[in-house]
This record gives sequence, C-alpha cells and structure tokens, in this order.
Amino acid sequence: MFQIRVHGRGGQGVVTAAEMLSVAAFEEGRHAQAFPSFGSERTGAPVVAFCRISDKEIRLREPIMEPDAIIIQDPTLLHQIDVFAGLKPDGYVLLNSHHSIEALGLAELVKGRQPERFCTLPASELGLKHVGRPIPNVPLLAGFAALSGIIRLESVILAINERFTGKIAAGNITAATEAYERVQQQMKEQAHAKAD
Repeated sequence: MFQIRVHGRGGQGVVTAAEMLSVAAFEEGRHAQAFPSFGSERTGAPVVAFCRISDKEIRLREPIMEPDAIIIQDPTLLHQIDVFAGLKPDGYVLLNSHHSIEALGLAELVKGRQPERFCTLPASELGLKHVGRPIPNVPLLAGFAALSGIIRLESVILAINERFTGKIAAGNITAATEAYERVQQQMKEQAHAKAD
C-alpha cells in the first residue's frame, strides 16, 4: 500500500487533491481511499488530507502517520507545523515553490535520503497561468505522477475530466501537462548532477 499525505490551507483544494488522486488510481484499476482531517475549517487554516493506493482492498481508516509521500501545497506551513513528520526513509516530497529544496533550507532533511525524490514545483504559478487562479492542487497531482511513477499523467487527466468541465478542465489539463514535464526535467537534471 502506498500512502500519501497532502498539506495545505483551506481554500487551496487540499481535499480535492486527495480525492482526485484516488480517482486517478481507481482509473488504473487499483483500490484507493481519500479523506480529510480538519481542524478549524476556515479559509487559510492548515488542512491535511490523506490518500491510500493499493492493489488490494483497503481496510485502514486512520490518518496516515508514516507516509510514503508528502505533497505540500503551501510552503508557509514549513515554519508552522512539522509537515515531514513520519516520512519514510525512502519517501517522496513534492513542494509548491519556485525555490529549490536547498534554498528553502531543507538540505538537512534530504541528507541520508534519495535527493531525487525531493522536488519543488511552482504549482500556484501554473494554476494562475493556465486556469486564472493560483490553486496548486492539480499541477501538484501531475508533478506527483512524474516524481513517483505511482500513477500516470493520463489517469490524472481522466480525474480532471471527471471533476471539471469546459475551460476549467482544459486549463487544468494544460497546467497538469506542464507540471508533469517540469518535474520530469528536474529529475533528469538531478540524475545528471548525481552522475557527475
């Protein structure tokens, strides 16, 4: 079973991200489960959502304490809560930022881990560019697909079409495609740097 924890703030589509991730996995014939964990349910408040993906039926219902992957939709949370709590040693991290992992002061977190599994993506900028709103969730889902290989971009696009219609769907698909390509490029650059 692969477990993902999504951190963000109210109004950023955190719950939608987890739901769409589960739909994308379901489109691939897998079992999936998504659910939120709310504190104070207001715009701007920290929100956490969870997604589990498995080839077998999922019976667990509790929050994910030891995630295989963490998606962080709002970088301001880095200084507010321990978003990395419980991350498995071989875990993935995708962070909404145009800064590098090092520039964000997270180099220490990466030590002893696989640096190619840590990636940043300017997802809010992609949302603004393609959809007209700085909502990072869809670009991050596509970026996660590229980073982890757990789901395919085609499945993310199917989930987008199931959730949205018209111009919003088209914009989200364009944002997702660009996000996927950017993360793939970043991974290639990291692989070259590691080889040198």
